Amino acid sequence: MPGEPTIRVQAEDFDQQAEIAALTRGRRDIGAVVSFTGLCRDEDGALAALELEHYPGMAEAEMRRIADEACQRWPLDGITVIHRFGKIAPGENIVLVVAASQHRQAAFDGAAFLMDFMKSKAPFWKREIRKDGSEGAWVDARDTDQDALERWR
Repeated sequence: MPGEPTIRVQAEDFDQQAEIAALTRGRRDIGAVVSFTGLCRDEDGALAALELEHYPGMAEAEMRRIADEACQRWPLDGITVIHRFGKIAPGENIVLVVAASQHRQAAFDGAAFLMDFMKSKAPFWKREIRKDGSEGAWVDARDTDQDALERWR
């Protein structure tokens, strides 16, 4: 894969189109770009925000390990993974995964793999902040998240 994957953990929002443009600028070998943007939901109007925490250093290292594994599995020509932390309101971006390749199937598979592993293995924790002012529970991984990992084994 030409260049290192772009891996960032940040409080600031990101611009999906700008990130894709940066990944593909000047590249004539890329024929497919697949992206996924995860947004904060309002949980039927009950949620004021999500508070996302991470383990600095470890989060980036695990994200890079996942990106490296994706590059070993598919002929990817570029990867960008951005995960936000802090208080995120409904409708705001949480995570961006972009995979680029010469062909679409590698880009689709690479992006799905990256997101499935990010959701389950990257050290991030989410706590709900309810509109009524109460703090909700820390959000546990769902069984469906673990099931998604099984398809890659």
